[in-house]
Amino acid sequence: MITYIKIRKSLVFIVMLIATNSFSQSNKFKVTLDAGHGAHDFGAVYNGHIEKNITLALVLKVGKILEKNPNIDVIFTRKTDVFIDLVERANIANRADASIFVSIHCNANKNTVADGTETYVMGMSKNASNLEAAKRENQVITMEKDYKTKYEGYDPGKPESMLGMTIMQEEFLENSIVLAGKIQDRFVADLGKKSRGGGVKQAPYMVLHKAYMPRVLIETGFISNPVEGAKLDSEEGQQEVADAIAKAIIGYKKDYFDGGTNDYQGEKPSERVQEQPIKTKNESKNPDSIKLDNPKKAEFKTSDSGIIYKVQLSASNKKVALNPSNFKGLKDVSIDQTNSLYKYIYGETSNYEEAKNLLETAKTKGYKTAFLIAFKNGKSISVREAVSQ
Repeated sequence: MITYIKIRKSLVFIVMLIATNSFSQSNKFKVTLDAGHGAHDFGAVYNGHIEKNITLALVLKVGKILEKNPNIDVIFTRKTDVFIDLVERANIANRADASIFVSIHCNANKNTVADGTETYVMGMSKNASNLEAAKRENQVITMEKDYKTKYEGYDPGKPESMLGMTIMQEEFLENSIVLAGKIQDRFVADLGKKSRGGGVKQAPYMVLHKAYMPRVLIETGFISNPVEGAKLDSEEGQQEVADAIAKAIIGYKKDYFDGGTNDYQGEKPSERVQEQPIKTKNESKNPDSIKLDNPKKAEFKTSDSGIIYKVQLSASNKKVALNPSNFKGLKDVSIDQTNSLYKYIYGETSNYEEAKNLLETAKTKGYKTAFLIAFKNGKSISVREAVSQ
C-alpha cells in the first residue's frame, strides 16, 4: 500500500510538472531570427567585408542574448553558412508559430560616404530608393531552383510586381512599425547611429511577404562605408548592434506580448489559411474606386479617465462598406484610415473588462487575429499602459 501511494504521488507530480512546462512553453514569446544571404549568396561585398558572414554573426549574438530570457524561444532560419530560399525563411517562422520575425542585413552603396541604419516593414512603397533596396535583396530568388514556378507572377527586377500577388501584411503592419521603431530608436539612442530617412520604411521584400506575424528587415549599416563597414565586421561593433536589437525586441515583448495590445495571440501562423477579401456590391477591379455606403469614421471619444478601448478587427488596403453583413453580423464597426490602409474597428468602452468581452465577441464571430487597442484623450497608447492608469 505504501509503495502504491508513493507511485501514485510520483505520477501526479510528473503530470503536474508536464502540464506546467507545457503551459509555460505555449505562452513563450517566440522570435525567429533570419541572417540574410548565405553559402553561394554572399550578399554585398566591400573592402573584404562580406554581408553573409556579418549577418550570421549578428544573428547568433542577438540569439545568445535573447536565449538568456527563460520566457523567450529563439528560432534561427540558419546558424551556419547555408543557403535558404526566401519563402522557406518565412515558412520556418510560420511553422514555429513565431511572435515576430526579424531579418538582419547590411546595406551597401556605390557612394561610400553613405552611412546609417534603416528598418523596413512589408509594404507597397512607390519610393524609388525603397524599391531599389527591395530589388537588391529580392534578386536572390534567381539563385533558387524553379524560382519562376515558385514565385509565379513575380519579377525580382520589379518589386512592385508583388502587387499582383496575394498580400496578407496589412493586419500586422501596425505592430511591425512599432517593432521597427523600437529598433531604430535603440540604434540612435544607444549607438549614435544615423537613422536614414526617418528610419522606418516600407518596401516589398519577398522575405517578409509570407511571414504571418509582425516582421521587420533591418539594414544595420553600410559595409561599403570604410568606417561603418569595419565597425560592423568587428567583434565589438557586432556586439553593440546585437545588444541594441535584443533590447528593442525585449521592449516590444514587454509592451505588446506581456499584456499589451497583442496579448491575445489569435490564430497561429502555422494554422493560417489564405483569406479572401470581403466583396461588396460596389467592388470593382480598382480597390480605390470602391465607394463606402455611409462610411462611419472611427471617433475616439474620451471617458472621465481619458481612456478608451476598442477592438481592431482587421486592416486592409480595400474599402469595405460598414454593413453588419460584411462583418459577420457585428454592428458597431467603424473605420480609421491611415494613408492607403483601412483599419476596421469594433465597439468602444472605457472599461477594460468590457473591452475583453468585446474582443471575445469578435473572436466568436471568426476574427481570430483581432486585438485590443487603447487611446488616452484621443492619442494611441498601449493597452498595458492604459490598464496601469
